[in-house]
Formats: sequence, structure tokens, C-alpha cells
Amino acid sequence: MAERGLETKYRIAETAMALFLEQGYESVTVEAVADASQVSRRTVFRHFDGKDELAFPDHSARLELLARHLVKPTGNRSPVDVVIAATEVVMLDFLSRPELVLQRYRLTRIVPELRRREVLENERYVALTRAYLRDRLPADGPAFLPMALSALIDAMHRSALGNFTRSGGMADAYAELKEGMEWIRRTLIEEPAAGGPLLVAVLPDTVAARRALSALRDEAEEVF
Repeated sequence: MAERGLETKYRIAETAMALFLEQGYESVTVEAVADASQVSRRTVFRHFDGKDELAFPDHSARLELLARHLVKPTGNRSPVDVVIAATEVVMLDFLSRPELVLQRYRLTRIVPELRRREVLENERYVALTRAYLRDRLPADGPAFLPMALSALIDAMHRSALGNFTRSGGMADAYAELKEGMEWIRRTLIEEPAAGGPLLVAVLPDTVAARRALSALRDEAEEVF
């Protein structure tokens, strides 16, 4: 029963977006959407609170999916790693209905009201990951870090999804996201290699410089 209700919800949304694209957002009524979807007006409002929600049938469930994957870090996983993994799950969920994503993209480019709604929907995801990081990152870290990291991870997600939609579904959004997340891991999470950072210097070829380098080499040999 729940699965059938979900499919009805998506069918209403896809029908509504098709009508919006054909006839214009302002011209289409909820009654017209109900008639075209072969459901009652009451059924439409059982699934959606208003006309501006018809293009977003998936976001509430996806927020719940994200929340379920934001779990307490275990083992070697850092809070940032948990957010990255959860964001990858969210991307796969987006891509499970590519036509919905592409149709919504075309619609939000031409309907400012829905574009604003899309921005608000996206902020709900960022708020969730930001709150998670704020609660779990070290308390002595920079105050800006939860906001900065959640915004960066979200930017990687939006960039990959944006390239997917602009390419008409041809770009590999998941591969692009994975590449971006690996960059975040390398840059912000992974510990430096044993021995610390590598220092490269250019020195003049003088007797004093040679003596200094020789002394450093001798000290290093004593340490190791």
C-alpha cells in the first residue's frame, strides 16, 4: 500500500511538471493536475501541501535517508567521512529517477518561484549536515569549520548534479562526486605522511650552506 501511494505521488509530480512545461506554471491549476493524473483533488493534497511542492515529491524522503546515514562515527571514520558517505547515498537516490531530476531542472530554469523553492529545499540538506558536524567535530576546532565543511561537501554534490542535468543526463554525476569527495579527504581529512611535511629549499652553493646541510644530515642520522 505504501509503495503504491509513493508511485501515485511521483506520477502526480511528473504529470504536474509536464503540464507546467507545456502550459506555463501560472496557467496550470491543482484541479488540472488532478484531472490529468486521474486522481481527485483531495489525493493531490494528501501528498502535497501546495502547488509549489508538486515539483519536489522526493525531497522529504531523501532528507530522511540522509538523516539515517548520519550515524555516530565508528572505528577510523571521522564525522566528515560520515557526511561524505551519506552525501554519496543521497546522490545515488537522486540518480535513481533521472527523468524526474532532468524534468525539474528544465522547469526550475524558467519558473523563478520553483527555483527559489529548490534553493530552500537544498538548504535543508546543508542544515542537517552542518548540525551533525557541529555536534561531532572537536570542540576546540575553528568555529567556522562545521559551516565551511558542510558547504564544501554540498558544493561538490551540487556541481556534479548540475553537470548531470546540463548534459541532459550524459555526465557521470556519481563518478564526479566521488572524485570531489576524494579531493576533500586528501586535502582536509587524511593525516600527513609519516615524518611530517616535506621541506624543499634552494640554497646558495657556499661553504656555509654545505656545513649547515652536513650538520642537519648528522642530526637526522642520530635521530633515526
